[in-house]
Amino acid sequence: MATTTDNSTFSKWLYSHYFQFIREIDKNLTVRCTLCAGGKPRELSTAKNSTSNLKKHLERVHGNLKLVAKRPLASGPLEDDGASELKQQKLDFSRPVVKMLEPGEVRRLVAEYVVEDALPLSTVESPAFQKLVILLLRHKHISTDNRKTFAKDLDKAYEAMEKELKKKIEAQEYVSATADIWSANNKSFMGVTIHWIDAGTLKRQKAAIACKRFRGRHTFDAVATELEDIFSRYGLNNKVTACVTDNGSNFVKAFKEFQQAQPESDEEQEEGASEVTFTDLHNVLTTATDDDDGHSICELPPHHRCAAHTLNRIANNEVDKWLASNPDSRAVYRSATGKCAALWTKASCSTVASEYLEEVSEKKLIVPTVTRWNSFYDAYARIIEMPLANINKLCTQLNMKCLNDKEYQFLKEYCLIMKPFTIALDILQGEDNCFYGTLLPTLEILMAKTLAVKNGLSKMTGELPDIIVKAIKSRFAATLDSKDALLAAVSLPKFKLRWVSEKPRKDYIKFLLTTECSPLSEEPPAQIEDDFFSFDAQLDDSNAPMSVETEVIDYRKSAPVMESLHHFPRVKKVALRYNAATPSSAPVERLFSVGGPVLTPKRNRLGDERFQRLLLLRHNKYFSGME
Repeated sequence: MATTTDNSTFSKWLYSHYFQFIREIDKNLTVRCTLCAGGKPRELSTAKNSTSNLKKHLERVHGNLKLVAKRPLASGPLEDDGASELKQQKLDFSRPVVKMLEPGEVRRLVAEYVVEDALPLSTVESPAFQKLVILLLRHKHISTDNRKTFAKDLDKAYEAMEKELKKKIEAQEYVSATADIWSANNKSFMGVTIHWIDAGTLKRQKAAIACKRFRGRHTFDAVATELEDIFSRYGLNNKVTACVTDNGSNFVKAFKEFQQAQPESDEEQEEGASEVTFTDLHNVLTTATDDDDGHSICELPPHHRCAAHTLNRIANNEVDKWLASNPDSRAVYRSATGKCAALWTKASCSTVASEYLEEVSEKKLIVPTVTRWNSFYDAYARIIEMPLANINKLCTQLNMKCLNDKEYQFLKEYCLIMKPFTIALDILQGEDNCFYGTLLPTLEILMAKTLAVKNGLSKMTGELPDIIVKAIKSRFAATLDSKDALLAAVSLPKFKLRWVSEKPRKDYIKFLLTTECSPLSEEPPAQIEDDFFSFDAQLDDSNAPMSVETEVIDYRKSAPVMESLHHFPRVKKVALRYNAATPSSAPVERLFSVGGPVLTPKRNRLGDERFQRLLLLRHNKYFSGME
C-alpha cells in the first residue's frame, strides 16, 4: 500500500487515522474515509499542507460522532503534550457537535411520536420506521423494541403520569371538573377533566383524568356511579367545588338525586343545638342493612349547567321558534335560510360550484354543522360578506333561486343581532383564561349589547332582541342571583364590580364578599391570648393585619390583573375557590375531539383501557412536558 511523505501535514494530523491513504499526485493527496459505510467507498482529495477539506467532511458527515485524537505512528510526541499517553480532543468545528442520545431518551421520543400523532403501537415494529431511527441515530445497538415491549413502556409512563397527577391534586384545596358522555364506533365513554388555579402563579391548570368505557344504558344512577368512581380514584370526593355538564336529563337528575348536602350555617346549627331527638336504634340498623344489600349511596359535588349549551338552546329554540312563528319574519326567514342551505349543499358537493365561487369571491362558503350554532352564524356572515349582485351571479350560474333584497336585508339584521351572542359563546367556551367569574359579566354585557341594536332594525326582526334577553333571564334565572356566581365575578380582578350598574345589587355583592372573607380572618387561640395580655397601650400597629373591610376596599381599588390577588389573601382564597370551575363543559368536549383520531374504525380492536391511556397521555401532553 502506498504511503504519504513523512513531512506532509496529513501525516502529522491527529485525526488521520480516520482516513486511508490512496495515492499522492503532485501537491495533492487522495484518501478514503473509513467512517463512511455502505455503497462505493468515497475518495477525498486534500492538499499536502492543509487538511481543511477533511475537517469539513468530518464536520458535515460525521458531526454527531465523538472523535478521538491519536498520535500518528511516524510522528514524534504531541506538541501540546509531551506525555506518551493518547489525549482525547474535540475537533474545533464551526457547528456544534450533536450529542448522541441515550437509549432511554430514544424510547421517550418514539413514545411521544406515536402518542401525539395517534399512531398504532405496531408502528415500532415497522421495518421502515426502525431503519429510519437507526440511520438517523447512526446507532445500530439502539432498538425501538417490539409492540409488546413498547406497550409496557407506555403503561409505565401512564402510571408515572397518574402518580404525578395525584400528587398535584393532593396539593390543591379547590378543584373543579367537567364531564360528558361520548359515543364512537358503537361504544360509549365517560370523559372527565379537572381544573384548578395554581395558588402561586394564579394560572389556570387542567388535566384529563378519565375517558372510561361506559357500558349499558346511560341512566342517572349509572352516571352517578361512574362519576363517583372516577372522583374516588383520584381522591377528589371532597375537593370538587363544582362539576360542569351539559343539560342532558341523565346528568341533571344524577346531580339532583346524589348531590352532597350543603353544610348548615352557624345560625342553623345553634338553633338546633338545644333540641334533643330520640332515634329508634332498630330502625337505624335495619336501614343500614338495607343500604348494604342494595346499591351504594353516591355523593356527587355541586352541579353547574354548561353556559354554552344553554345559550345554544336559546339560539336553536327561542330564536328559531320566534322567527318561524312571527308574521313579519316567518316567510322571509324560511325562504332566506332555505336558499342559503341550497347554496351550502351545492358548494360542498360540486367542484363546478366551487370553481364558480372562486370567480365571485376569494373566500369559500362555510358549511354549518348541526351540533354548533356558532357555525350557522359564521355561515350566514360569510354569505353577507359578498355583495348581493355577486351572490345572485353565483346562484344564476348554478341554476338556483336568487336572494331578493328583503331576504338579504333579513340575513344582515339577523347577523347584527346575533353577533354579540356568538362572541359571548366564544368567550364562555374558553379554557386557559376563562374562569367561572366570567359568566355573569358576559351575560350582562350580552343583554346590554343585544338591546343596543334595536333602533336600527326593521319590523322583520325588531322584537328579536327582547326575545333573546327574556330567554337569557329565564334560562339563567338561578345563575344570575347565585351566590357562587356573584362571588366568582367580584373576586376576579378583571371584573370586580365594574359590570354591575344597579347600586342595590352592587351593595349586596360587596356584602357577600365581606361576609365570605370574614370567617377566613379568625385568629388562632394563641394570638387571642397574646392580645389579651398586651400591656403596652401605645403598641405599634404598623404591622397589624388588615381588617376584612379594609382589605375588600383596597382590593376594589387595585389593578385589574390576577397578580394583584397576592396582596389580598382573603379575597385570593375566595377567588381560588369560586373560580376553579369553568363556565362551560367545552374542555371535556375537546378531550373527545382528541380521542377521534385515536379511536378510528381501522383501530376497532384497540382495548378500552389502552385507548384511555393513550388518550390521556396525549391530552395531558405527558411526553412534551418532560422536555
